[in-house]
Amino acid sequence: MMNAKRTGPVFLRDVVNDSHLFKPLPRPMGVYPYRLDVRNVIGEVTWFLRERMSFHMVGDTGSARQSAFQHLVASALAQQAKEGVSASEKPAFLFHLGDIVYNHGEAHEYPKQFLGPYEDYPSPIFAIAGNHDGDINPSSELVYQSLDAFMDVFCDTYPRKILFGRGSGRPSMVQPHVYWTLITPLARFIGLYANVTKHGVIAADQREWFIEELRHADLHRPDQAIVVCVHHAPYSADTNHGSSLAMIAFLEDAFQAAEVKPDIVFSGHVHNYQRFSKHYDDGTVVPYVVAGAGGYADLHAVASPGDFRVEDTHPALQGVRLENYCDDHFGFLQIGVEKMETGLQLVGNYYTLQPDAARQGVADVALFEQFVIPIRHQTQLLC
Repeated sequence: MMNAKRTGPVFLRDVVNDSHLFKPLPRPMGVYPYRLDVRNVIGEVTWFLRERMSFHMVGDTGSARQSAFQHLVASALAQQAKEGVSASEKPAFLFHLGDIVYNHGEAHEYPKQFLGPYEDYPSPIFAIAGNHDGDINPSSELVYQSLDAFMDVFCDTYPRKILFGRGSGRPSMVQPHVYWTLITPLARFIGLYANVTKHGVIAADQREWFIEELRHADLHRPDQAIVVCVHHAPYSADTNHGSSLAMIAFLEDAFQAAEVKPDIVFSGHVHNYQRFSKHYDDGTVVPYVVAGAGGYADLHAVASPGDFRVEDTHPALQGVRLENYCDDHFGFLQIGVEKMETGLQLVGNYYTLQPDAARQGVADVALFEQFVIPIRHQTQLLC
């Protein structure tokens, strides 16, 4: 589970250029700048989240191949979401980090891979799209466009029955676009869409939007943390995807242009759990967390030292430390954001299911690690 010798991210040595697979984005369902206040979804319960808020995060829950852990992770999430004695203790929502449906984002796969497993999850589910959610099946007899089904499920104009839901009671979500910002009392979640290529591509219009959202979010500091979510993991130490140079370059360019860094970055895409810390020259430390062990049939292994398939000395990887990882258990995150006297504090708990859970059919979880991130900014430090 742990390998102390692997302390940083890697790049794959053999990377295929698949940029030709880029798909045009669908039209937005909401108005620019594509923001959604969580109050418009959960109502007056939002009032109880002003001092402390909890939410779930997980990615890569879909699986076209048989995977018992797909349902077990969903069951464990639903069980946690029903626990707690107050609104601030219960996870207020689940934020999905993409790859909801494999392999090609087809509508007929949503009942089996998402709506069925998550039927009992009692809270709203928000999402960013993964590469598989936006892909198109070249063998499909039904002609459809990239992200058609994702938009129907997550980016509707109002909550209603999903036509291809096969009796699901979960209504459609009302996210304004495939890239968008979720506003909550203690955090702003800026969700990006990196298209269908293996290492991600983001076009100029989304870049400009992202820069403006970072600047706008910075105006609400220190009262709200800035959380960036992108499916393709910028940093990874695994042997299947590795780190994404495209995503690293995109994010760093945007942070520099906006003169704003987020408080944390979450991703999926890689089917395991990894937590990195990136140290900048100005003293800023930004955590990068990968949580993509949500149920897909295969987990991805972290590279062993000396693995000839990867390299870890590239300049883009300098200053980034792998703090912890779990590559042999399925699992998910429960995150808390709390208002403290010294500023906001983010507390992350990563839970795993035991390997024999599939045989036993029981979704018991164990706490793999807890990490605490104090969120302080210059205005606070000067007080």
